Amino acid sequence: MKQKPIHSAMQPYLEGQMVLINKPLRWTSFDAVKKVRILTGVNKVGHAGTLDPLATGLLIVCTGKFTKKINEYMGMEKEYTGHFTLGAITPTYDLESEPEAFKPFIHITQQDLEAATKRFIGNILQVPPAHSAIKKDGKRFYEMARKGESFVAEPRAVTIAAFEITSIELPVIGFRVICSTGTYIRSLAFDFGNALGTGAYLSSLCRTRIGHFNIAAAQTLEGFETRIQALKSAI
Repeated sequence: MKQKPIHSAMQPYLEGQMVLINKPLRWTSFDAVKKVRILTGVNKVGHAGTLDPLATGLLIVCTGKFTKKINEYMGMEKEYTGHFTLGAITPTYDLESEPEAFKPFIHITQQDLEAATKRFIGNILQVPPAHSAIKKDGKRFYEMARKGESFVAEPRAVTIAAFEITSIELPVIGFRVICSTGTYIRSLAFDFGNALGTGAYLSSLCRTRIGHFNIAAAQTLEGFETRIQALKSAI
């Protein structure tokens, strides 16, 4: 697509910029990219690693020539914080679907939780969620899952560098995870629940770091819009 003329203040974005965005809840990663594209007027915009709509946090958005760096950023280590809810599972492993298969959880201790985390630290094999965007034979997993089609999700090698319990208010527990690219925190929640024998699902998630880029340096979309409007007004 041919680039239309843009405001002169947006020339740096046309040439190439990296924008750190704090993605809001219920926005898709594509929604955030579209917003940056509209505000800057630049056609060539992409993100370096999807965040689910029910997740918040750091999203690296690249414009212009910086889109060539997307694969580099995607391969960087990630850090997440959030909450697992014990005592049930969901088909999607998160709050996109309703909890089911309820089990007792009140007997779980802090020692049980900490012991279970150790089972997932290091190089592990992880089965991606059935409701994920991974493709098999040209079809997305979630498309096949929604149609009730049977398929086998092959385990993939990932690395969990750190997995800590940060708070306990049963059935909800807080966590912090540092992991390699390709790790599904939803799958970690499901597997963690299985290890405890209680079941678990992901009830909140925030990506706090990608490589050396931290969420503390990220802008809200509202803040980015205000900045762009100020740049345009100044020229």
